Amino acid sequence: MTIWNIGWDIGWGGAVLLLVVLAASSIRILREYERGVVFLLGRFWRVKGPGVVIIVPGIQQMVRVDLRLVVMDVPSQDVISRDNVSVQVNAVVYFRVVDPEKAIIRVANFFEATSQLAQTTLRSVLGKHELDGMLAERERLNADIQQILDAQTDSWGIKVTNVEIKHVDINESMVRAIARQAEAERERRAKVIHAEGELQASEKLLEASRVLARTPQAMQLRYLQTLTSIAGDKSSTIVFPMPVELAETFASLVARKAADDGG
Repeated sequence: MTIWNIGWDIGWGGAVLLLVVLAASSIRILREYERGVVFLLGRFWRVKGPGVVIIVPGIQQMVRVDLRLVVMDVPSQDVISRDNVSVQVNAVVYFRVVDPEKAIIRVANFFEATSQLAQTTLRSVLGKHELDGMLAERERLNADIQQILDAQTDSWGIKVTNVEIKHVDINESMVRAIARQAEAERERRAKVIHAEGELQASEKLLEASRVLARTPQAMQLRYLQTLTSIAGDKSSTIVFPMPVELAETFASLVARKAADDGG
């Protein structure tokens, strides 16, 4: 074997090895939930995947994009409500990439951009509501924030599917103030209910008095019914008042007797 033959064999071996390396570097395997945004000489070419994707090294580049739903925790935000109450609010945003081309080309980092947008939107939306609204209308607030985020991230190829407000934290002094307010509200309602009950009772008593005034016999029956109720308690002492008619009859008899004696 001559030196020429040895050099020839080494050259072929190097070429084969180079081809193997190039073939290995040009093959990409994308999972079912992945897509590859392929650039040809720096310009967007097409979106490929899933499966085996062939990339020409040095000429084409590929960026992987995950299409699965992303759960992003929005850090606690200091929010000043419309009634000037300072609270801390955090939330969870659910979103996914629906257009890999836009997600890579139109925004440098779609995850970071969505996170920052969620924080600012959370502060701006909640700042338009009073504290009572934040605590009682979470479903409506979640829907409002989701719609705003979805509209603004649509140009990035992002779909915001859901937003959930997790906690609305209030400082201790405000918690005590809210407790006093709730107690005062309960007392107000109790007084209103008591007053309404007194009003209804007085109306019924007035109606009953009118009915009894039209029928004196009903007054006597009511009087006897009351005595029956009192007699059920053995420790009670019952004093029978003299009827007005009997008193008038007795007075007239005494006056007549006196007149006869005088005569």
